[in-house]
Amino acid sequence: MSDENLVGGLAGRYATALFELADGAKKLDRVADDLNALKALIAENEDLSKTIHSPLFGRDQLRSAMEAILERTGVDDLTRRFVLVVADNRRLFVLPQIIDAYLAELARRRGEVTANVTAAQELSSDQQAALAEALHKVAGGKVKIDLKVDPELLGGMVVRLGSRMIDTSLKGKLERLQLAMKGVG
Repeated sequence: MSDENLVGGLAGRYATALFELADGAKKLDRVADDLNALKALIAENEDLSKTIHSPLFGRDQLRSAMEAILERTGVDDLTRRFVLVVADNRRLFVLPQIIDAYLAELARRRGEVTANVTAAQELSSDQQAALAEALHKVAGGKVKIDLKVDPELLGGMVVRLGSRMIDTSLKGKLERLQLAMKGVG
């Protein structure tokens, strides 16, 4: 079994358990908000990211660190207890994947599709609304936009919606033109 399958299966089982607990407690959105905040905190804080992935810290150290973080962030008690169980089981290294799996399951059950959009520059609220409307027509349902900015695209954007990818970036067009001029494309 590959590490990816092991982590994916483990994260999926934890996410499913949390989803069922949150659903039973009628706290699906509250837990999702908590998890989004934790995900952002892990992404922004390199020390926290290293800590949850390090085998050098003991169970008690990890639990204490997570208790302090969860206390400061003011998460719901259900989220707090769940994350502490993950820490007690020494599985914090899969917390980001658990969060992603929970959020993906919540979106799936609501009939939402996530579009990963990478734009060359920040999009205005009007541009985001127009993009959401266009993607809604393509997907035929609710579309949540996960927007990232990458100035290396030079202009335009790359949109990934399910298995489809639409590359309208200037960088992508230049690469395709370069391949065509070489006679490869």
